[in-house]
Amino acid sequence: MPTRMPLPPLPQAPRLARRGRWSERAAASLDALLAIVPHDATAALLAQLPEPERWRGLHAHAKPSAGAVRSTVLGNARQTRAVLGYLPERASAFETLALAGRMFKELASCEIESVGLAAPAAGGARTEALAALLYAALAEAFALPTWRKSAARARRIRLIELAADAALDLDYVRAAARGNNLARYLTALPPNVLDARAYRRFIFALAREHRLGVRWLDESALRRLGAGAFLAVAAGNPERSAGIAHLRYRPARRRSSAPDVALVGKGILFDTGGTNLKPHRAMLDMHIDMSGSAVALATLAALASLRAPIAADAWLAITQNRIGERSYVPQEIVRAANGVSIQVIHTDAEGRMVLADTLALAARREPRLIIDFATLTGTCLHALTERMSGVFTNRARLTEPLLAAGRQSGERVWNFPLDADYDSDIASKVADVMQCAVDGKGDHILAARFLARFVPESIAWVHLDLSSALRSGGLAQINTDITGFGVRFALELLVKARALDTLAERR
Repeated sequence: MPTRMPLPPLPQAPRLARRGRWSERAAASLDALLAIVPHDATAALLAQLPEPERWRGLHAHAKPSAGAVRSTVLGNARQTRAVLGYLPERASAFETLALAGRMFKELASCEIESVGLAAPAAGGARTEALAALLYAALAEAFALPTWRKSAARARRIRLIELAADAALDLDYVRAAARGNNLARYLTALPPNVLDARAYRRFIFALAREHRLGVRWLDESALRRLGAGAFLAVAAGNPERSAGIAHLRYRPARRRSSAPDVALVGKGILFDTGGTNLKPHRAMLDMHIDMSGSAVALATLAALASLRAPIAADAWLAITQNRIGERSYVPQEIVRAANGVSIQVIHTDAEGRMVLADTLALAARREPRLIIDFATLTGTCLHALTERMSGVFTNRARLTEPLLAAGRQSGERVWNFPLDADYDSDIASKVADVMQCAVDGKGDHILAARFLARFVPESIAWVHLDLSSALRSGGLAQINTDITGFGVRFALELLVKARALDTLAERR
C-alpha cells in the first residue's frame, strides 16, 4: 500500500481593492503594475498611468505589435515592475486572457506580493481587459500544492488592486476564478494524497461550506442499484473505498425541486489501464484522470457561491483503475444501472464505464440538462491538441450556444458529430453494445455514442471531452500545466448564456 499523505490546505485568496486612479504614490506601494492597452495606443492613453514618461519610453522602444509584452521598472524606491501588454484589434476572449497570462509570465522571476491592474481604454474592451488581468492574477496568486522544502518561503500575491470599473462583475470573476483554482488544486494532488477516502472527506467538507446536500453511494449501494459497469472498474482496487458522490445545490425556495442541470464528472484517481496496462509515459500523469470530477464539483461550488437561480446536482464517479487479481478483463459482459449490457473490449476504456452508470443514475432525477466532464479519449487530444476540448450534444439547438460559450469564456470547444450510424462500429454480437471498438480510430466519437445509451432521449445532454485539462506551459491566463479547463466554460454556458432557456421546450 502507498504511504498516505494528508491533503494540504487550500491557499488563502488575495485581498482585492479598487482604485479610482493610479497616482505615482499608489504605484509606489506595489511590487508590480500591469497595464493592457490597445496595440495602437496613443501617448494620451499612456498618460493615464503613473510616471507616464516611463510608459511612453517603453512604448517608443520599438513599433508595438499586437499581443506583445514589454516591461521596465518605475522610478520609485520600490522599483515597481511595470508590464505593458498590447491588445490585438477585435481581440477574442482567449487572446485577451492569453495576453494577461503572458504578462504575468514576465514576472516569473520576481517575488511579487502586491500587484496593480490597469486598462486605460474606453468601453467594453477596458472591462474585458481588466477581467482578463484579474483572472490571471487570481490564478497566479493560487499556489498549487508542492512538497518542496523551499516552497514555504516563496512569496505569493496577497493584494490585488485594480482600476475601478462599474461594468466589471467582481463576484462572478471571483467565483469563476475560485472554481478554476479548486479544479486545479484537486487535479494536481498526487494519488497517495487524493485517494477515494480523502476525496470523500474533502467533498463532505466542501458541501458543509456551501450548504450543499451530499450523499455517498458506496460499492454496496451501487451493487443494489445495479451499477455493474462502475463496479467492474472498481473491482481491481486494493480497498473497497470507491463510490459515486451525489451533491445537490438548490436556490432559495427550491430545495425540494428536481434539478435543472446535472453535472457529471469522471473521477479516476489513478489509471494504470487495468489488465490492458499502460506503458510508462502514458501512465505517468494519470493522477489527473479525475479532473472531470474536479470540474463538476468546482462548477457546483461556484453556482452555490453566486447563489445562481439554477437547481443543480453533481455526480462524481470516484475510483481507481488498478491491476490486480480481481481486475476486470476483456470479453467480460457487465450490466449497467439502466439495464444495458456491455461487452468489455479494453480495460483502459474505463472512463466510459464509470460514466455509464453515473449518467444513468443522474438521469433518474430527470434533469432538464446533463453535462458530463471527462478526460476521456486520446483521439480527441490528437484531433484538437490541448488548445481546445471536444464537445458533443444530442440537441442541435445547443450547438451554437456551446461554441459561443467557448468563445466568450476563452475555454474554446469544437463540436463533433454524434450521428447514429457510428453505432455500427460498437455493435456487439453478445451484448447490447461493445465498450469500444477494437481499433482506435474516431474513439472520441464512439465513446460519445456509447455514453448516449445511458442518457434518455428525453433529456438534453452535453459531453465534454477534456483534451485541454493538461497542457505544457499552461493555456490562456493559466500558467500551470494543469489548466482547470471547463469551469469557466460551464459557468458561461449556464449563467451568462442561459443555455437552459434554449431547452424550455422539453422533448
